[in-house]
Amino acid sequence: MSREAALRIDIVTLFPDMFSGPFAESMVRRAVDRGIADIRLVPLRPFGVGIHRTTDDYPYGGGVGMLMRPEPVVEAVEWCLAHDPRPARVLITAARGRPLTQAWLEDLAGAGHLVIVAGHYEGIDQRVVDILQAEELSLGAFVLTGGEIPAMAVVDGVVRLLPGVLGALSGSRDDSFSGTGRLVEGPQYTRPPVYRGHQVPESLLSGDHARIRQWREESARWSTERWQRMASDE
Repeated sequence: MSREAALRIDIVTLFPDMFSGPFAESMVRRAVDRGIADIRLVPLRPFGVGIHRTTDDYPYGGGVGMLMRPEPVVEAVEWCLAHDPRPARVLITAARGRPLTQAWLEDLAGAGHLVIVAGHYEGIDQRVVDILQAEELSLGAFVLTGGEIPAMAVVDGVVRLLPGVLGALSGSRDDSFSGTGRLVEGPQYTRPPVYRGHQVPESLLSGDHARIRQWREESARWSTERWQRMASDE
């Protein structure tokens, strides 16, 4: 597959070295090696303002912490957009963003070009979102020191959905939160059949495909209800 046909993912970040380990392993590495994904790290600092390449400043109106200035982020993203003719989705990691879901990842996997901005400090000047018409995303109702880890999660979640990345064709279709029902997968087991007194459910050992399918469907419904209860308790 040519680079032009691959999903291009640009990651705008203050800390590009953070990605070297995660992206050199597992499915992301496989996708890059096979030409299925073209992942590029775009350091934000060269787009900084003035001789010191400043990327942050104090917020108007006062407050604790610093904000990422609009000029470096907008110009870095525009640089990314100029280097691929395909329409791009621009994502910004932010604690206030829309929670990431499997359905959203599936939607992003159909794009030709993704630009992900790893947020930092107390956030990003709102004009960046407005000018770029960016989508703000969050991993959940908690705060991290920076947006690099959320950006890694997006890349991992999207790349594994691309055709040719996973070994089994149905691998991603059977995941939790995937498919029409969006159910959570039930418990799974492998050898040995008995371990420290805990047995694999007899239905899974029966060899009866209909019985196995019924057990898995019931387990998925139970797991989904349990997950929904836990989510509602937060």
